[in-house]
Amino acid sequence: MTRIRKGKHMLLGIDVGTTGAKAMVFTEEGGTRGYAFREYGILYTKEGYACQDAEKVWEITKEVIREAVREEGQNIRSISVSVQGDAVIPVDRDRAALAWAQLGMDYRGREEARMCADRFGACEIFSRTGMRPHPMNSFIKILWIKRHDERLYEKTYKFVTYADFIMGKLGSSEIVIDYTMAGRTQAFDLSGRTWSKEILKAFDIQEEKLGTPVPSGTVVGTIDRDLAEELGICPGAALVAGGHDQTCAAVGAGITEEGMALDSHGTAEVLTAVSEGPKLGSVMFDSFYPCYIHALPGLYATFALNHTGGALLRWFVEEYCREDRRIAAAEGISVYDHVMEKLPDGPSHVMVLPYLNGSGTPYCDLEMKGGILGLTLATGRYDIAKAVLEALCFEMRLNMDQMKEAGIAVRTVRCAGGGARSRTGLKLKADIMGVPVTTLKVREAACFGAAILAGRGAGLYRSAADIQSLVQTDVTYEPEKARKDMYDERYLVYRGLYRTMKPVMARVGEHNAENIQ
Repeated sequence: MTRIRKGKHMLLGIDVGTTGAKAMVFTEEGGTRGYAFREYGILYTKEGYACQDAEKVWEITKEVIREAVREEGQNIRSISVSVQGDAVIPVDRDRAALAWAQLGMDYRGREEARMCADRFGACEIFSRTGMRPHPMNSFIKILWIKRHDERLYEKTYKFVTYADFIMGKLGSSEIVIDYTMAGRTQAFDLSGRTWSKEILKAFDIQEEKLGTPVPSGTVVGTIDRDLAEELGICPGAALVAGGHDQTCAAVGAGITEEGMALDSHGTAEVLTAVSEGPKLGSVMFDSFYPCYIHALPGLYATFALNHTGGALLRWFVEEYCREDRRIAAAEGISVYDHVMEKLPDGPSHVMVLPYLNGSGTPYCDLEMKGGILGLTLATGRYDIAKAVLEALCFEMRLNMDQMKEAGIAVRTVRCAGGGARSRTGLKLKADIMGVPVTTLKVREAACFGAAILAGRGAGLYRSAADIQSLVQTDVTYEPEKARKDMYDERYLVYRGLYRTMKPVMARVGEHNAENIQ
């Protein structure tokens, strides 16, 4: 293990997401000293394909690092990363990408997922790895490459996720993958914390083509000397294994014990919860909840997903609130702030099914469609806007109920991302979800979580209590009983809508659908 020099530490947390990279510099006490963000794109080359130029992502990541460390680069002693899940990048011995990354949303491996389920049984794979066979999984992508591009498979030195890729570029001693990312591949044995030799052997995937699994927070090398000079970082800064962005964000939000969850509300909405032991029962399997190792020792993580979190409100505002956009622009305010001010006070009299990109957990039905129910001639756009926000909260409550049935009871929620900026939205979450909802002073929870892991590698923040004292909360919204009671009644209606509307929506999407009898 690399020795970290003693003394005052500045910590660098890097977050490599699906469409952008961020970097933030933190003091040991959690103060911020630098920030940068850049966007990049996704290549949709064929139906079901979603790719990315990983080398371009690396160049943009270097840009945000260089900008973020401009003032404190020579004081940085530890670096770690938070990354998007499930992408696969084939690299050579020089750690250069040999082909575009296949992203998590790349679903070309449907046949390979079926092969895995047929060979072992979907339940059996889940019981071993905490992941159901699915085209998003990293192992499925590797298997697809082996079956469809054998030449690329043979040329590849290692198949890496963005975690191993970025750490390798920064100068890690060997290609390593942290437990959180290994646990999301569908080929990692949860109990043994090693690659599953049986799964790899069944599909003739060589273990040496995968990174070496290590716990998050492990020192894996020091920054490459030439790169340190290029970026303006202290030579000898330690590189520390990071984690999947959901687990890193949970660390950065102080989600360190059972009963706590992080609601990360961006383009999608994700509810991340933790447990002290693996949860691999039938409810977890049927609800499409993963079970994998958390970035903090002794804990496991799972999450619920709504594909259309912030994207749903953005779609509605862009398509149906054009006058509001004009007014907001004239007043110099956000159109979302303007719409929030116009929302009706109580529950909307309409309900929205938020499945504009299929449903997320607990159904994961890619064929489901969205809808607006209960329209009358008195319905206005603000009634629908309120129903959009309510639907997103209903979805998270539905998932909280499923998690509770699986043995993961959520008693308090912390919020990060764009959704944490709206007081109206946060109060609505508390009233509908029925638990206290708290915001954070550092909203870039994934970057902060990566920095905390960097600090753990440096011997800082040894306990959950250390992390809790470091993470500062802002405002807590408690459920308001009268409103909660009203929303409890509305929720009883909402929870039955998916099964009621599913057969109808299956016909709505048909081009030559006959009248439904």
